[in-house]
Amino acid sequence: MIELRHLCKTYTLNGIKKTVARDLSYVFPSRESVGLLGRNGAGKSSLLRMIAGTMDADSGQIFHNGTVSWPVGFAGSFHADLTGAQNAKFVARIYGVDTDEMVEFVREFAGLGQHYHLPVRTYSSGMRSRLAFGVSMAIRFDTYLIDEVTSVGDGAFRAKSEAILQHRLQTSGAIIVSHSMDLLRKMCKSGVVLENGRMFAYPRIERAIEHHEYLMKGSLPPWMRS
Repeated sequence: MIELRHLCKTYTLNGIKKTVARDLSYVFPSRESVGLLGRNGAGKSSLLRMIAGTMDADSGQIFHNGTVSWPVGFAGSFHADLTGAQNAKFVARIYGVDTDEMVEFVREFAGLGQHYHLPVRTYSSGMRSRLAFGVSMAIRFDTYLIDEVTSVGDGAFRAKSEAILQHRLQTSGAIIVSHSMDLLRKMCKSGVVLENGRMFAYPRIERAIEHHEYLMKGSLPPWMRS
């Protein structure tokens, strides 16, 4: 369970203010996958980072019971001069999991071949993403924060990513950001739409998708029109 209480966040860029969280209060249920939808720039990734604790809110609080992942697939925290295997071992030590099992899981899953034992600074962006997804899936969390990661790689890797994610979500919850409506329909039970700093929650993902698609066309859904 993750609970937002009066969460507020505003950016200022070139003197222009952009509010992505306007007094948000909401409870993400335990062991349920929730789709997080919204236009580009609505603040979806910012919300995930605040929940993960890697970004501070201006005000408000976030509570959770159980373990919560970092945004799955995030590659920005890898040490560029360490190899992929060394980075995996480092993360294993931080989270208290078996280092050998972690290194072997990531090696097999990411499929980086000899590059796994080369410095991460030599990796392409795609290789970094594969490493990051493998590291994320190697640790069991009660709630996964997922931001467009299953779009990484070729068709075979995407299929493998979706398969292991579905397996993890049999016993864990998730908050999933994706531009693929088919993926959200497949993975999520409910959904929330983020728009102008406000959150609109729906118990069925299909209803949230419908709201989102109206927004993408530049209009409001019928149930919100006066």
